[in-house]
Amino acid sequence: MSNAKQILAMLRSRAEDDDEQFYSIALQIAASEARQGRRTTAEALRGAVEEARSRSRSGVPIQFAQPRGDLESIIEFREPRYVLKDVVLNSRLCDRLDDLVRQQTRRDWLREHGKTPNRRVLFLGPPGSGKTMTAEALAGQLRLPLFVVRLEALITRYMGETAAKLRLVFDETAKRRGVFLFDEFDAVGGRRSATNDVAEMRRVLNSFLQYMEEESSTDSLVVGATNHPELLDKALLRRFDLVLTFDMPSEDDIKRIITIGLRPFKVGRLTWTKIFPAAAGLSQAEIAKAAEDAVKAAILDERNSVTTEQLSRRLQERREMQEAFLTTRST
Repeated sequence: MSNAKQILAMLRSRAEDDDEQFYSIALQIAASEARQGRRTTAEALRGAVEEARSRSRSGVPIQFAQPRGDLESIIEFREPRYVLKDVVLNSRLCDRLDDLVRQQTRRDWLREHGKTPNRRVLFLGPPGSGKTMTAEALAGQLRLPLFVVRLEALITRYMGETAAKLRLVFDETAKRRGVFLFDEFDAVGGRRSATNDVAEMRRVLNSFLQYMEEESSTDSLVVGATNHPELLDKALLRRFDLVLTFDMPSEDDIKRIITIGLRPFKVGRLTWTKIFPAAAGLSQAEIAKAAEDAVKAAILDERNSVTTEQLSRRLQERREMQEAFLTTRST
């Protein structure tokens, strides 16, 4: 039978309207029942959770509980707007993300067999390649809240304060099931041997490495994302279950991004041999923005389609913005 701590945790989750935490504890009890040979009870509990979830999917969307107290300034809550099919990624990345979702979805089954699902993921890739959107899509796919750790609030100049705030974040991952995103992760996970390093940041990184090793019954996903993998401490690689590399879009990716971006218009007679060179070297986000700008112009001009020339011009504008930014940084 469930113990008093589990019952207390379930009551608290209901008081906070945190349905996913409530279901998570119920599945933990089911796993415990199965390990003790009471498989009928375990199956009944799992069936009840699935029925409750299916009803919530067809009704009003789940309202996730917001961070409170000291965490309110450190963690930003975001309601997921995407699922994985909304993100344009190569087949290799899709396969690995699908496997991650499968492990997380069947985590109760894995735990019954003494295993835990992958839950620590590192995203590497250039700006605009889809890392942040993918983290949000994972949350949407798993029907979990997305919590973005605000590094400007996490990292302070006072000794010990950053590590203490980091402790609060990881305590929250153990109490509340969700996807916790550390964007610009190199700010926390920079090499301890870096010449500009200070003793405080070394302590912060050591604390992070320690917290990553801790067990978590919620199996919350901890996602680090960085544009600068060369800055990361090598010890981090051993702590992550998955390290996924995001690349610049291929021609197939460009076509899919533009096709999605041109909605509500249908893709007509676009000359892709002209569009591909115009989009080459641009990130997923920049291509999507160019397509969106082309659609806005068509709506305002009361046109019902976008031409190759109009789309190519918008892509060229994004390229000029990119070049202007790079020129400004180099001066």
